[in-house]
Amino acid sequence: MNLKLTICHLYPDLMNIYGDRGNVIALSRRAAWAGLDVEVLRVDLGERPDWRTFDILFIGGGQDKQQALVARDLAEVKGPSLRAAVDDGLVVLAICGGYQLLGRYFHTGSGAMLPGVEVFDACTVAGNRRCIGDVIVCSEVGGQPHTLVGFENHSGRTYLGARTRPLGHVIVGRGNNGEDGSEGAVDRNAFGTYLHGSLLPKNPWLTDLLIRRAVERRYGPAAALPAVDDAVERQAHEALIARIRGRGLVDSGVI
Repeated sequence: MNLKLTICHLYPDLMNIYGDRGNVIALSRRAAWAGLDVEVLRVDLGERPDWRTFDILFIGGGQDKQQALVARDLAEVKGPSLRAAVDDGLVVLAICGGYQLLGRYFHTGSGAMLPGVEVFDACTVAGNRRCIGDVIVCSEVGGQPHTLVGFENHSGRTYLGARTRPLGHVIVGRGNNGEDGSEGAVDRNAFGTYLHGSLLPKNPWLTDLLIRRAVERRYGPAAALPAVDDAVERQAHEALIARIRGRGLVDSGVI
């Protein structure tokens, strides 16, 4: 039986900065290399999709103007059905602005209060300074320790509530808020993070985790996938860590 993976790229024109589209490419390619038939469908403003047709949903980051449009569409059109889909196990990856809008609210620097979908028990408030630079995160999502690398560029400060746990803890960078050491969020099969770069091409373990969870949700745990070579991706991962070490930001014994 040929297994199929259907990916929803949500608001691809409005929420696509700092290379976020590369995450969809990484998901598609690694799933195809694992033998899956892959289809990517876009969903835009005003559309009411049947989330049951999707296995993975991706939403990237955007500027404040675009976030306001998306927040309104999520609140008025897609919010309740999307929350129900996440409750049903839909796999989600949300980056930066998309991550913020999947929380409870985003209080912008201009004073606007953008409502969130409440997939994550999290709230975001604008800060006075931007968090910009390379990031290294230690994560134990999936049951064993891994590192995540990426690039953050955000002024929002995100604080997690009791229901949602962090994706990981920062070794280098500011993460969610620059205060508590947390980075990103995990709630059911939904993952949020501030890491651009793109995130997934340099972190193949997370790419494969998302694909595996989506396949198991659709076809059951017996639907095992073959291992996919990730030598090139690991080289990119280690190259970024080496670059950060070269600037003296990470002791060689830390990672």
